[in-house]
Amino acid sequence: MPRVTYNNKQATFFPALKKDIDAYFKENNLKKTGNWKLFSKTVIFLPLAVFLYLMLLMLPMPGWVAILVCAVLGLVLALIGFNVMHDACHGCYSSRPWVNEILGYTLNLIGGNSFIWKQKHNILHHTYTNVDGLDDDIAVSPFIRLCSTQRWVPIHRIQHIYAPFLYSLNTIFWMMWQDFQKYFTKKVYRSKLPVMSRKEHVIFWVSKVFYVLVYMVIPILALGWFKWLIGFLVLNAVMGLGTSIIFQLAHVVEETEFSYVGIDDTITIENEWAVHQVKTTA
Repeated sequence: MPRVTYNNKQATFFPALKKDIDAYFKENNLKKTGNWKLFSKTVIFLPLAVFLYLMLLMLPMPGWVAILVCAVLGLVLALIGFNVMHDACHGCYSSRPWVNEILGYTLNLIGGNSFIWKQKHNILHHTYTNVDGLDDDIAVSPFIRLCSTQRWVPIHRIQHIYAPFLYSLNTIFWMMWQDFQKYFTKKVYRSKLPVMSRKEHVIFWVSKVFYVLVYMVIPILALGWFKWLIGFLVLNAVMGLGTSIIFQLAHVVEETEFSYVGIDDTITIENEWAVHQVKTTA
């Protein structure tokens, strides 16, 4: 397993940055958790997703209207992920941990798994941002080459053409394959997945059954398999492409830096962790 450490012995940037940020929040009388803007998004997006879902199942509509509604539902689900789930899983939606835990499970309602995502995103991605070999967010080779340390193959000449198509399949691949791969191998990329409690095992399987029932079985029974397939692909194309673009634009752009660690290597990043974050973030 690769090991990466940071040059934190004489770290000065992060303490100074944290001091300035704490002062900003205090001087402006701001909370470090969500405010009415975030809460209003929750109140709007969650009921809207349910409304659009029921609308597709219960209201007769022309095909083009149904496709449009599926696209909007995919966008709303992506917005739930960006706003509600992301902040809750980071523990900053609310000052109450139980609120963060419950709203973090909105990812499970969409089809993912919050326990696995926290390890993949909070731990690996934010600790080893753009470190090829540990950051699971850039581990999409050989399909797409995201940094110079990844092996180049001739098809990468046209990856700018086919990448949007692959990104549009992202959520299907994520929810129907990657979560199960991580669950059964007990690994996230090259790192061990923390031991799941009995509760998290139950939540994993119950939420996956929920996903199959709500996003597949019920729509097929109500609409037929062909209409369901079109709607399912449209919904996931919008959600997958949207989430991929937003998350990738945060780190995978021309100006950001990348590092590499081999499968059995031990390296020390030349900067302290916070400086590394700045250099690897757009």
